[in-house]
Amino acid sequence: MQITISPNRTDNGQAAAAFGATRLREVIAQRGEANLIVATGASQFEILEALLREKEIAWDKVTFFHLDEYVGVPVGHPASFRKYLWERFHSKLPTPARAFHYVSGEGDVEAECNRLGALITAHPIDVCFAGVGENAHLAFNDPPADFETEVPYLVVDLDEACRRQQLGEGWFGSLEEVPARAISMSIRQIMKSKCIIITAPDERKAKAIADSIEGPVTHTVPSSILQQHNDTHVFLDPASAGLLSKKGS
Repeated sequence: MQITISPNRTDNGQAAAAFGATRLREVIAQRGEANLIVATGASQFEILEALLREKEIAWDKVTFFHLDEYVGVPVGHPASFRKYLWERFHSKLPTPARAFHYVSGEGDVEAECNRLGALITAHPIDVCFAGVGENAHLAFNDPPADFETEVPYLVVDLDEACRRQQLGEGWFGSLEEVPARAISMSIRQIMKSKCIIITAPDERKAKAIADSIEGPVTHTVPSSILQQHNDTHVFLDPASAGLLSKKGS
């Protein structure tokens, strides 16, 4: 696991985007196409902005997936991750993507999990952008996370810490409004990505980061599983790295 600490969260996002863009260019040059996971949430603002500024990426050769979506939240809701990605990234791509596979939490969620599972199985992921939650969740896999299931997407229950994070970031007006369930990419599916790029700025992520990087691998700290991935790169700012005993580059 490679750890990079940038002076601030803007530089952090730019460094993560630049690293991911380089990998994407390499994959496209070698294979003629690439499969990419993009993430949502406050930790991804700077990454998506910086990715859009990257030059010479053949976006028309990239197939996109994303990590999760709330169950029952319509696409027009301010907290919808489909809305987030369309407004902040997808609609701003300089050339149309080859494909952009959104997660919908409306309708038959089990059928949606099956649909997405078939698609992502046919498109092995080259680069995965993701964040780490305040409770160390990876995607919406809250503790205790399922490290064993091979199902690519599944319906999960959101714990109170996760729901309070969504409220604290301003996505909902009250805790009661935050959905209790979501569709999430599974832990093992994320771990199948050839390269994983984690960005987790801000002091509120510091304990989760320290537990994930320097603690034991345990389902009670879902993102600790990343210690077992041989090509994971973690981009932090001084605040989120504050509890690490060993600092990165």
